[in-house]
Amino acid sequence: MPSHLFADRPATRPPERDAVDALISRTRRLRGDVAAVRRDGSATDEDDPQLRWQRALCELAVNQLDDLGEQLGQLRNGVPAQPAQPADGTARQSPEARPQSSLLSRVGSAEWNLLTDEVSWSDELYEIFGRDPATGALSLDELPSVLLAEDQPLLTSMVTDCLVDGRPIDGEVRILLPDGRMRTLHMTGEPVLDADGCTASMWAVLRDVSRLRRSQHLVDRSRSSLHSQEHRTRAERRMAVELREAVLPSWRGSLPPSAQGPDRLDVAAHHLPARTSDLIGGDWYDALRLPDGRTLLTVGDLTGHGIPATSAVATLLGALRGMAVAGIEPGAVLSHLNELIQCSAQPVLGSALCCLFDPATGRLTWAQAGHPAPLLFRGGVGRPLPAPDGVLLGAASGVVYEQDEVVLSPGDVLVLHTDGLTRGGDTDAGPEVLPGLAPRLAHGDTAQDCLRTLLDEFGTAERLDDACVLVARVGA
Repeated sequence: MPSHLFADRPATRPPERDAVDALISRTRRLRGDVAAVRRDGSATDEDDPQLRWQRALCELAVNQLDDLGEQLGQLRNGVPAQPAQPADGTARQSPEARPQSSLLSRVGSAEWNLLTDEVSWSDELYEIFGRDPATGALSLDELPSVLLAEDQPLLTSMVTDCLVDGRPIDGEVRILLPDGRMRTLHMTGEPVLDADGCTASMWAVLRDVSRLRRSQHLVDRSRSSLHSQEHRTRAERRMAVELREAVLPSWRGSLPPSAQGPDRLDVAAHHLPARTSDLIGGDWYDALRLPDGRTLLTVGDLTGHGIPATSAVATLLGALRGMAVAGIEPGAVLSHLNELIQCSAQPVLGSALCCLFDPATGRLTWAQAGHPAPLLFRGGVGRPLPAPDGVLLGAASGVVYEQDEVVLSPGDVLVLHTDGLTRGGDTDAGPEVLPGLAPRLAHGDTAQDCLRTLLDEFGTAERLDDACVLVARVGA
């Protein structure tokens, strides 16, 4: 219902029909594009908070574009004609005759006359309130009774400001329908003044924005879920990093010299994080001087990421160190680790190398569990050691892991690594690249020099997973 304040103003020229038609066409095309994006996202993981938030935004955009299209259509068609009334004036258009999803069924108008106490509601407003027209319209005093209790003070304040101070009404309230459903209404209006400038009545337009607010609520809820998920992910990553730092050797770079006398083995190692993921993998490395004078060398990789993976690494690496200190040989160590995984509450799969180097004889005894073999660099040539039989840890129970021996000479360089070192986005940086680094490694005087060469080659790759590399150089 138009405001009486503007009744004496000249009518504005309606917009050109062709221009409105063009806007409607553009709105429909845009609506179709957004709906297509929404459909494409509907087949994705329902548990992903970010995807739920994206779908909610698409749903909100579709609803808003639907409203825009209906408003433009009304602008093009002009004010709809009032249906003819029978002579007795009792008949009204039934709610079933008007589409409930149309814009017109969701916008109603009202006027409250302060001088005569008359109230005039449009047919649409009765439908919005779910009210039988035979019961009559609600007065300003009765209107708060259908609002939620927490919204009643807002309506009272808006009406008072409008009637007393002449301020326009612009706000949202929620009403309860007779069947218990709730609707959100956007209310706009202003006072109507008489010839003396006094408030004679108040008119208002109320629009049902429930669908729009539900979409916005879904966006807010999915955004909150996404933020919570991101917070949990950051916290879990931080905990996983701290746990990994506690599990991996306290030394970084080169293994400290032994207090038991001259060392024949110089060791350096490094952990390389994945560059394409924030997840912490289950890779490990370790080197440990044992009481019998030998040195334990090991690398491995467990399936999974985050806290579960690093917790499993902590369990296995602790068991491995304990068995090595007890003098258990590499093949038997891997057999025991396999049984440990088999009886764990959360079984995983993993690969591992376990090596023991005896500085007195230069003999390296080693076993593997589905892991890339150590690479031996000698005299400017690199080659992988022939691998003894061994399946992945956790793949089967009762597995016996074979072990092999090789005698290392002064100047030999041994490289142990997890498969993430050579499995990256660069297709040229495969496992075959490692032996080709032999001439460069031959110039390294220390294990740290050799490690630096490897990091120069692989450290900048777009790695898909974490990686560990350990270099051991035999001294004179």
